[in-house]
Amino acid sequence: MENIPVRNINTSEGELSKNFNIRDVRDLLAGKDMIQELHRHNFFYVLALKKGKGTHEIDFNPYEVADNVIFFMRPGQVHQLTMKAGSTGYMMAFKNDFYSPPDKAGHQLLRKVSSMNYYQSDNDGFKRLNTPLANIFQEFSNRQEQYQEVIRANLHIFLIELIRQCNQASAGNTNMYTQERLEEFLALLETHIAGIKQASSYADMMHLSLYQLNTITKATMGKTCSEMINEQIILEAKRYLLATSGQVSQIADQLGYEDVSYFIRFFKKNTGYSPEVFRQQFRSL
Repeated sequence: MENIPVRNINTSEGELSKNFNIRDVRDLLAGKDMIQELHRHNFFYVLALKKGKGTHEIDFNPYEVADNVIFFMRPGQVHQLTMKAGSTGYMMAFKNDFYSPPDKAGHQLLRKVSSMNYYQSDNDGFKRLNTPLANIFQEFSNRQEQYQEVIRANLHIFLIELIRQCNQASAGNTNMYTQERLEEFLALLETHIAGIKQASSYADMMHLSLYQLNTITKATMGKTCSEMINEQIILEAKRYLLATSGQVSQIADQLGYEDVSYFIRFFKKNTGYSPEVFRQQFRSL
């Protein structure tokens, strides 16, 4: 089965750009609209727009490209982007090896941010987010002594400010411990879903009881652990159905199902469509 198209970081800027890159959106568009087909990245992706028009679909969830918007995607997510000429801001890409915070708090910060795909700020809030991005762009362009360290420091500031604003917007609806454990569970789901589908197994990996894990998912997402596992399986199935031409049997095998008929029944129960009908209808839109 062919894989979902994976984009790497643009390496035209030299050795650093294998792990990091930032582009000025106005220069990137060069007066033309941007229309991207469905694809995925092997890096973290940030699109910060001071001015923007268009549409952005991330893991089949539609978002409006608008002013003062931040899109943040983690590796493996699929998306389609249409962005109108005249949009302004920055498009940034980095691998975990580049950011690689040395402490646990730094890893938790990145995990928190990457669990959120979309955030819209007000003018003042966006200015605070844009300041470290502008510094990063300048450092990346000028390449002065120890510029990589300056970029990492400003990237860290950007992530902290983004989390601050998101936390203020959510007004503390969930406590920090619960949110952190949810993010840990989501990261495990994305990594292990093809091989592990039992809720109790994820609870064991997190050193929790199944009751404790269900309490966390219900408090934060309003769903049981098993419901979230099923949703992740369906999401992965949709990714493969729409971004590849692989047979349903191949996709079922990729997701860890030996019985393709069981996979088809499971998919139809959760979406209302058979895999092939879903593929045909979505692609015809």
